[in-house]
Amino acid sequence: MAAITASMVAELRGKTDAPMMECKRALTEAQGDMAKAEELLRVKLGTKAGKAAGRITAEGVVTCCIAADVGALLEVNCETDFVTKNDSFLALANAAVQLIAKNNPPDVAALGLLPYTQDGFGPTLEDVRKGLIGKIGENMSFRRFKRFAAGNKLASYLHGTRIGVVVEFEGNEVAAKDVAMHVAAMKPVALSSADVPAELVARERSVAAAKAAEDAAVATAAGKPVQSAEIVAKRIEGGVQKYLKEVSLFNQSFVKNDKQTVEQMLKATGTTVKSFTLYVVGEGIEKRTDDFAAEVAAQVAAAKQSS
Repeated sequence: MAAITASMVAELRGKTDAPMMECKRALTEAQGDMAKAEELLRVKLGTKAGKAAGRITAEGVVTCCIAADVGALLEVNCETDFVTKNDSFLALANAAVQLIAKNNPPDVAALGLLPYTQDGFGPTLEDVRKGLIGKIGENMSFRRFKRFAAGNKLASYLHGTRIGVVVEFEGNEVAAKDVAMHVAAMKPVALSSADVPAELVARERSVAAAKAAEDAAVATAAGKPVQSAEIVAKRIEGGVQKYLKEVSLFNQSFVKNDKQTVEQMLKATGTTVKSFTLYVVGEGIEKRTDDFAAEVAAQVAAAKQSS
């Protein structure tokens, strides 16, 4: 079984706000699998365990470029926060997103082949990237991008350099910009409940069912009445419906006026949101965490074996 280190426990606690010992137990039960441990905590502790799950786990920047009805959103990753403030790195990121908007490359590999020179490196964007890796001394990569040119109006919002949103819309530009800001703050996963990916719905239903089963086991052990299967089913479905409203844009309470939903705000302003794209730096990437004590112990053991 994988060793459960203090850094792993701290990472899980940072993601879930769960007590330290609960995090350690969950990691032990999950045999070191961070995602599985997080789900176990959600079953045991409820939705509180998922409230910080979106915290950033890698470094880099998100950049955006919109010119007329064409735009692009790009995430560029690096190893440390220090490099995200480097002028050469930022120039590379800003040039790359403009190249995407102008040239419409099909993927990251094609993006790298586009003509570009900077800091004495070139003649392609990939050559500049490699040159800056040598100059700055840190790896960097173009992780993902999206280009927008479907004929809809575009509105964007950048929260610093770590969160970027582009909204495709028709109607009021101020309302669309407000929606972009709302998406950055509330991080919906879909426009409406019907658009939430099936795998997310299935996962939420599984967590709700497991939580109901654990509640039943606790009640049985305490000699208390257990809810009927019909009531449990309604509880599970109620939890799923609550989740769908929380993660769908149109159903969320508008950040600038919690007395109305986003859908109500859009209707009042005569605005239609066709789609949104949200990039959060490092989303889905696990940052490397080194166990320094274990590393030193391993080096000492290796030295003893070789002597």
